[in-house]
Amino acid sequence: MKKLDELVDQIDRRSPKTVSVAQAADDEVLKAVKMARASNLADFFLVGDQTEIENKSKAVGLDLSQAGIEVIHASEKDSAQVAVKAVHSGEAHVVMKGHIDTKSLLKAVLDKEYGLRKGSVLSHVALFEIPGRDKLIYLTDAAMNIAPSLEEKAQIINNAVEVATRAGWKNPKVAPLAAVEVVNPSMTATQDAAMLTQMNRRGQLKGCIVDGPLAFDNAVDPKAAEQKGIVSEVAGQADILVVPSIEVANALYKSFIYFANGKVAGVISGAKAPIVLTSRADDAESKIYSLALALQASQQ
Repeated sequence: MKKLDELVDQIDRRSPKTVSVAQAADDEVLKAVKMARASNLADFFLVGDQTEIENKSKAVGLDLSQAGIEVIHASEKDSAQVAVKAVHSGEAHVVMKGHIDTKSLLKAVLDKEYGLRKGSVLSHVALFEIPGRDKLIYLTDAAMNIAPSLEEKAQIINNAVEVATRAGWKNPKVAPLAAVEVVNPSMTATQDAAMLTQMNRRGQLKGCIVDGPLAFDNAVDPKAAEQKGIVSEVAGQADILVVPSIEVANALYKSFIYFANGKVAGVISGAKAPIVLTSRADDAESKIYSLALALQASQQ
């Protein structure tokens, strides 16, 4: 897959899934809903203050009376709970962040009574389209886990592989990144990468090919890998980049956007349903791409 538009095109329009939006009174979110409904991408529960949703929908030209849209009135305090409960009960399939802080939304997602808790680790999975590259590439984790342990990195890989597999990648190639390509006892990232590689070879990490440690250049560029003499199924061909810390991921994520003019889709994986957790600054196009990735990831 070369373009994020292809991800959108793959969505089955015959029986649209439902997206539950927490605090939906947000201009860019409602523009994304308008775009999504125009192409029958998904149906929507718009949760939040009904008057605010109606006013902002009018401002962006979204017709709330059309099929596939239901406004559910809820206070600011309760909107996350209502949105998450809709997915917990099976009425909706994806949770989407609107004009609400991440902490409040995730608190509802992780609630023991009505939430979507599945495993011990939630992680952010980003999919980038970068001009000049002949394929899309995943990056994880740029939003949730600050300094993941080896065990957490293994779950982060599982979460990313699950998203990628459901979106059409078969046996994706996973590169645990470090500053060098060899194991250095003084660099925990290299040791973890080697352990993750061994876990994959022993069948503890399934549905993918893991090889590391790899530095960024020889993970993504075949010539760089060849110059270093690295013989690997992953080197130069990585589908998923796994970072050692949130600082590395944050820098790469923003570099892809601001230096490389990349387009991005992003979801939170590891819960019983995918969560669209885009930034409030993201435009409607980015939210559509993230919706498409979440809808693909919600497939069983």
